Amino acid sequence: MTPEIWIAQVNFWDLVTTKEPIPLAVMAFLVIFSLASWTIIFSKWAMFRRCTSSNRKFLRAFRKSERLDLIATTAQQFPDAPLSVVFDFGYNEVARQVNSKGRIVNPLAVERTLQLGVGEEIAKLERNMNWLATTATVTPFIGLFGTVWGIIGAFQALGLTGSTSMRTVAPGIANALVATALGLAAAIPAAVFYNHFGNTVKEMAARMEDFSLEFLNLTERTFEEPQMRKSGVSVE
Repeated sequence: MTPEIWIAQVNFWDLVTTKEPIPLAVMAFLVIFSLASWTIIFSKWAMFRRCTSSNRKFLRAFRKSERLDLIATTAQQFPDAPLSVVFDFGYNEVARQVNSKGRIVNPLAVERTLQLGVGEEIAKLERNMNWLATTATVTPFIGLFGTVWGIIGAFQALGLTGSTSMRTVAPGIANALVATALGLAAAIPAAVFYNHFGNTVKEMAARMEDFSLEFLNLTERTFEEPQMRKSGVSVE
């Protein structure tokens, strides 16, 4: 039988269907890594879209208002906006100082509080991204292990039967190639989206840093007014 006729008659699904525990374990691990990664990718994609849209709307409202208390009320309408969370951190510190001292006595404390808010939001945005990095790093080696194991199985079958036909070595080689394909299928999307999401987090972090400066500028302008009633911060 010529190789062309044999390839036309072979069922490749039968070749990769194996009852051996190690190839099955390799394939199962790769499938689990891939499914978990795609779940994270879709969830992070949706989250970043919500954050970007909410940030844009909140920033527009922030720049239109000159009173901190009105902005604080508006911020509650954008719970998905990282900028609104950073604002809440800064506003709470400003309100604490004004309520106790009647004015801003420690601007550095306000700045540090804003930095805490930025750090907390960055940590939220980066949540579960380490799984994508792990998948991109580990799954090629798991696939390589499956490849080596399949080739070893092919040579063992060749040695036991003494036959050099494709039907003898095909199952081991097929398992090896499937393991390689599954490893790459899991690693490549994880690596691509890890880098993409990492750049998105950096852009949002830069926006939050810029917003912190805008908040500090607004606070300075507000509390330069001689009358505290114009400050926009409740002193009840």
